[in-house]
This record gives sequence, C-alpha cells and structure tokens, in this order.
Amino acid sequence: MSTDKNFLRDGNYNARMLALRYVYVLALVIWLGGMVVLGALVAPTTFNVLQVLEPDGGRALAGAVFGATLARFHHVAYAAGALLLVTLGMMRILGPRPAHFGIRATIVVLMLAVAAYSGLVVLDRIDALQALAGGLMSALPVSDGRRLEFDRLHLLSTRLMMLNMAGALVLLYWEAREKA
Repeated sequence: MSTDKNFLRDGNYNARMLALRYVYVLALVIWLGGMVVLGALVAPTTFNVLQVLEPDGGRALAGAVFGATLARFHHVAYAAGALLLVTLGMMRILGPRPAHFGIRATIVVLMLAVAAYSGLVVLDRIDALQALAGGLMSALPVSDGRRLEFDRLHLLSTRLMMLNMAGALVLLYWEAREKA
C-alpha cells in the first residue's frame, strides 16, 4: 500500500486527476485549435470563396461572416480560459502541484486578458470604424485615417491571436512533459 499522502486523500485520486488533466488539455486544444483553424482556414477560405462568387459584394460579406465568427469564437476562448484556470487550480489543490504552476497560471491569465482586450476593445473599435466608413475599408483612399486605423487594428488583432497561440503552445508543451 502506498504511503504517498496524495493517494491517501481519496481513493479516487488518480481518476480525479486524470479527469482534471483531460478537461485542462481539452480546453487548451479547443482554444489553440480554434485559433489555428480561424487564421489558417476560415479567414482565407471565406474571403477567397465569397470574393469569387460575389465579385461586387463578396469582400464585404466575407468580412461580416468572419467578424461574426471571430466574435463568437471569443466566447469559446473565455470559456476555455476559465476552464484552464479552474482545472489548473484544482490540480494544484489535489496535488501534486503541476510543474511551473505559477508561470502556467500567469500565462492563462494573460491569455484571457489578451482575448478580452481583443474581443471587447479591438473588435468593437473595428466594428465602429466600419460603421463610420459605411462600406469597405479597402474602398477608402490609402491615406484615409479610418482605413489606416482599421489596418492598425487588424494587425493588432492578428498579433494578439498569435501571442495567445504562443502561450497555448507553451502550456501544451508543459502539459505534455507532465508526469502522470
């Protein structure tokens, strides 16, 4: 019989830790996978297909479709981030403490903050600019302040998602190294 205090806390210790780690990895994979799918597949495919099918209004329609998809995905990111924090905290409580717990928790909090800023601030500013322009940003002159601001916000949104992808990859690496 093992004398390890972690195994003595509850007869189902291993089952609980396995369930927590499963939920943690699942939330992480959904968040990371969603970001990859949006950036690598959904955005380029949506713009390419709709511009070909509707040469006059396809770009505007693609922007609307992708914008709505991205806005919905932010809710997935918030839920995944919350699950990551809860399961990471529960794994710490049940023990043994996950490797690099403090750094991992900090990364999750920062990822959530980045997702919230992107979803609540950056996307709102983009929507407001598009409403102000009353049409496609690409139809505005290159020097137009609204177009310049849109381009800046679009680049910022992309970089924020890439930052969160990097954080998720670090978390996934640490989870893969964690001993069962």
